[in-house]
Amino acid sequence: MRLWPVLTMLLLAFPASAAAQSSGPAAPSSPAPAAPRTPVYGYEVVRTFPHDPTAFTQGLVYRDGLLIESTGRAPSSVRRVRLEDGVVLQKRELDPEYFGEGLTEIGGRVITLTWNNRVGFVWDADDLSQTGRFTYEGEGWGLTHDGTRLILSDGSPNLRFLDPDTFAETGRVAVTLNGRLLPQLNELEWIDGEVWANVWQTRFIVRIDPASGQVVGVIDLGGLLPADQVKDPNDDVLNGIAWDAANRRLFVTGKNWPSLFEIKLTGPR
Repeated sequence: MRLWPVLTMLLLAFPASAAAQSSGPAAPSSPAPAAPRTPVYGYEVVRTFPHDPTAFTQGLVYRDGLLIESTGRAPSSVRRVRLEDGVVLQKRELDPEYFGEGLTEIGGRVITLTWNNRVGFVWDADDLSQTGRFTYEGEGWGLTHDGTRLILSDGSPNLRFLDPDTFAETGRVAVTLNGRLLPQLNELEWIDGEVWANVWQTRFIVRIDPASGQVVGVIDLGGLLPADQVKDPNDDVLNGIAWDAANRRLFVTGKNWPSLFEIKLTGPR
């Protein structure tokens, strides 16, 4: 099922509240004001870059002028990519039994997930040599970090926090939009104290407060890739967020997309 109509419905609906669900008598005074709706942002394209149209993008980060990207399907891979022309400078392929998923870089280590093997891998960020592996419970979808904790999505409404050295789970938070649980969180990126997440098979990125799990903003990227360049609307979906913190540049792409976009937000509306 496509989830973007559900997400739109949640944005337009009043959030469920204790007052609305109360079984007590109604107060004679005027109704309580509706809670503020979550702001929705648009975008402007700053620049368009080439992107490998065969890359089933799962994770994306910007590091030292290059992109590091993980891809799924056979063969899944981890790669270093030149931003300006999309050339793959280096690539490591996973064994066929692994379906590659999210990726992040922390302290010179690239950490990647697999979908349902419950195995993650550690790579040297400079040459992508494999330096370790670890296990975790459940599925692996997206991955980022806040400087001290890894943050993992698994397709559920939960974000899970992991120790970056032991990979033990240290906590989790449920993500809600207007008071309702929001599942299908996919690729993640840490930006200015928020977790930004693609919502799988939608045109939306959500901005999440990691302390409360509340969605504090929604970015509508509808129309970013022209429809005539989307070969399979079920698979070739928005996925991939990278943040150049030093220059405050935001990059986004999708699975099997021929382009990667630098964008800036507009709004909110």
